Amino acid sequence: MNWESYKSIADTNLWSAILPEFVLVILALSLLLLDMFGGSKGRGLVGRVTMLGLLVLFVLSLTVLRDNLGYINQTTFSGMLLHSDFGQIMRLFFLASSLLTAYLGSVFLKKQGLPGTEFYAITLLVTASLMLLSQSNNFVLLFVALETVTIGFYVLVSYNRDRSNSLEAGLKYLIMGGFSTAILLMGIVLLYGIGSSPVLEGATAHSLNFSELRNFLELNSDNLIAKVGVLLVVAGVAFKIGSVPFQIWIPDVYQGAPTPVTAALAVSSKAGGFAVLIALVSGPFKPMADLLIPVLSVMAIVTILFGNIAALTQQNVKRLIGLSGVSHAGYLLMGVVAMFTVPSAQNAIVFYLITYLLASYAVFGVMAHVSKRGQDDAQNLGDYQDMLKESPFLAGVLVLGLASLAGIPPLAGFIGKLLLFYVAFEAELYTMLAVAIVGVVISIYYYFGWIKEATFRIWKLPLLEGEEPEEPREWPEVSRTARLTLGGLALLALLLGLYQGPLSSLIG
Repeated sequence: MNWESYKSIADTNLWSAILPEFVLVILALSLLLLDMFGGSKGRGLVGRVTMLGLLVLFVLSLTVLRDNLGYINQTTFSGMLLHSDFGQIMRLFFLASSLLTAYLGSVFLKKQGLPGTEFYAITLLVTASLMLLSQSNNFVLLFVALETVTIGFYVLVSYNRDRSNSLEAGLKYLIMGGFSTAILLMGIVLLYGIGSSPVLEGATAHSLNFSELRNFLELNSDNLIAKVGVLLVVAGVAFKIGSVPFQIWIPDVYQGAPTPVTAALAVSSKAGGFAVLIALVSGPFKPMADLLIPVLSVMAIVTILFGNIAALTQQNVKRLIGLSGVSHAGYLLMGVVAMFTVPSAQNAIVFYLITYLLASYAVFGVMAHVSKRGQDDAQNLGDYQDMLKESPFLAGVLVLGLASLAGIPPLAGFIGKLLLFYVAFEAELYTMLAVAIVGVVISIYYYFGWIKEATFRIWKLPLLEGEEPEEPREWPEVSRTARLTLGGLALLALLLGLYQGPLSSLIG
């Protein structure tokens, strides 16, 4: 390459196009400096600085940076990044999720007596990587961003290092994450190798670029190696979203991980995986519809049934919410399949993810407040007994969050499911639609079992002679910030179910 070639490449490196991600990295490094030189007072400010920085960046991204300084529907960094409207929406999604994770972290870390600087710094770096992941237009960037996210979660899952369950969860996530990485990388290598083969029509040296790979697959959709490569890539992404048969890690990891990290895994990590799937299905893998539609359809059906049926017998609430999240991945996969024939299905998926964020963080916020020191992984349904009587605010938030996850009208979760079911009907996915409706019916049982524990006083047998009465449970005090945050999430879940105009305009 000559000097002009290098200059043309350098000219595409527009750092202002990734200003939000750049700010997050600077903020993460600043937290480390604040901890190092600020003493105990500086360490006490780390959480507040993180939340304030995320809030300001979210507002700026929603207003001043909404059009990404003019870089919309353009590629930068030699085609590595594609700045689309979808990427902008996912940026806002991950910023909101990170802000809520940081808030839950401020509650959890104080209660468990854990240091916070590393938690907040890693959360910011994971968020920046997820934002880049949602804009990736090349398999090199996709792999690097995805693995940065995964490595960050390796640390966060085992962050509560005083608990053996947290360390065990981190080890299991590491093993399964390494396995999925190998699968994903093998798929990328196969696609790169076959896409750059000079003996095939449409071969190019830039086969890792999404648009170039799509052109190649349109001409070679029947190539066996290309099919294997596509399936391996989809399998690697399936681990991130927790779909069958790559969901085996979810119950143990969700239970052992700190509650804020479980929330981030359930929402941010899942959304990141679906952002990748959307980019692949609407881009390079579009010509492979005949292969992917039946594969993803079977995955969606089995995932919906497995997640809902496995959650029926769960008493541990973190395992229950994890397995119910598997079923939600199945509903979203139904939307991904519909995208092959109904392009508007992408908007339905994004809307569903936003409703899932609101409901999930409302539920996890209550869980973070209810958890006891050293017993975060041992929360059971019985721990929520009599919550309505003793802590009506938390009970109200929990009921609205769970009802939205179950898809009960008039909450946002109902509208989200309705939109997904509608696009599935438009795409004539009748079998999958029937299974999804059955899954919703099944989910009502375990969601309302949790609601029953929190809102109805369970009749207790009289004490036997010599039996000690149970000590009265100490319910947590709910701060003004908690009321504002959790109450806002519950209220948004309700309002969004009644009126979707502003969010529909934002999504497009």
